[in-house]
Amino acid sequence: MGNSMRSTPAPPERPPPSPEGVDSDFLAVLSDYPSPDISPPIFRRGEKLRVISDEGGWWKAISLSTGRESYIPGICVARVYHGWLFEGLGRDKAEELLQLPDTKIGSFMIRESETKRGFYSLSVRHRQVKHYRIFRLPNNWYYISPRLTFQCLEDLVNHYSEVADGLCCVLTTPCLTQTTAAPAARAPDAPVTLRQKTFDWKRVSRRQDDPEGAENPLSVDESLFSYGLRESIASYLSLTGDDSTSFDRKKKSVSLMYSGSKRKSSFFSSTPYFED
Repeated sequence: MGNSMRSTPAPPERPPPSPEGVDSDFLAVLSDYPSPDISPPIFRRGEKLRVISDEGGWWKAISLSTGRESYIPGICVARVYHGWLFEGLGRDKAEELLQLPDTKIGSFMIRESETKRGFYSLSVRHRQVKHYRIFRLPNNWYYISPRLTFQCLEDLVNHYSEVADGLCCVLTTPCLTQTTAAPAARAPDAPVTLRQKTFDWKRVSRRQDDPEGAENPLSVDESLFSYGLRESIASYLSLTGDDSTSFDRKKKSVSLMYSGSKRKSSFFSSTPYFED
């Protein structure tokens, strides 16, 4: 046979689909699509999509956060397995996703190495995004530090999720766990009840101890009335001819309406409070 075989490094093994289903296996949107320069985006960077069908270079998918269904080209998404293993994602895009708003310290992803074929990289959100190469032994075991090897990537993730063991921090949640959900309707604020401020005529301070209190037949603080108004009240009382008797303080008090244009006063019965 004339066919010659060339030895090439083994590509990263693709893990089987996760038994958890769409919550852990999805498409991650790497950039807004379509571009905002063209039209309002249907899918936005960081959204998680569930695959409906593979159309050969295009995916038909539905957003797990908005429910919108559309097509998106393969170059705008990365395939994600187990919630943290990203396929088709470079270093720069990894940093963009890990720096999205609401991403927690310790959020992480594992992706294929750009510089060394057959290896993986662990990218972790800390004060800045840190990248660690994951080496692969001939027996397909993995390690970040040679002193500690793991039979599979799941074991590696589980270990560093319990203890940092030399990493910048403990792994907390897979990248994009905090997906952009549809905004919840804001509950209406409770109606504000405004109470009308009233002036209680009965609570007006009386000059009970004033020896001249008898000269104040309304039994109210004279400071509430202008000097001219008090003179008008006195004139009216003198015309009634009731000079010898004083007002019964137990009678219902009366309200006063004054028209400044004609210096004329009139009395009428009213409710027992003074409304300014």
